Amino acid sequence: MEIVLIHPEIPHNSGCAARVAAATATRLHFIKPLGFKLEDRYLKRAGLDYWPMVDLVVHESLDEAMAYFAKSSPRPLADRLRLFSARGGKSLFETKFEPDDLLLFGSESKGLPKELLAEHSDRRVYVPIQDGVRSLNLASVVCLSLYTAKVSAGEPLPNNQGGYEAHPERSKDLFAADIASFPTAEEGA
Repeated sequence: MEIVLIHPEIPHNSGCAARVAAATATRLHFIKPLGFKLEDRYLKRAGLDYWPMVDLVVHESLDEAMAYFAKSSPRPLADRLRLFSARGGKSLFETKFEPDDLLLFGSESKGLPKELLAEHSDRRVYVPIQDGVRSLNLASVVCLSLYTAKVSAGEPLPNNQGGYEAHPERSKDLFAADIASFPTAEEGA
């Protein structure tokens, strides 16, 4: 299972997603254009000192990312996509997830690209919210959705029993740019 942020705009949200990715040993993808630089201090701050634990992959475009994802599993790409949207689809809590699913989240102001939603309308997932509330915070939805999806897919969750032991590289002063990989579509996962 992997987290995919398409055109994220707010560094705090992306940094929080990175922290969840580190906490769950889940690969995180950013798809350009980004609303911030990978050297952004707010991105770094939201991810705290967990950047050495983040498996971050940055893609130049959605098309390049889709070609990359198509090679990362024997299962058809269309079957692996889970498009998170505040508008329609199936409830997160009624959706059955698989271990190699890709959890796609759109930008904070525009959501997922309309073409992607139209092409894969049967893969839409939403988090139930009260009438009158437009949407939830991106970082909150990423966290809730990832943990829910992992449980649904039968994936093991971290078992730290509530303890804390610092990662050996946590003292390194790293930005997202220091740990990111930039694959080509031909490389696959």
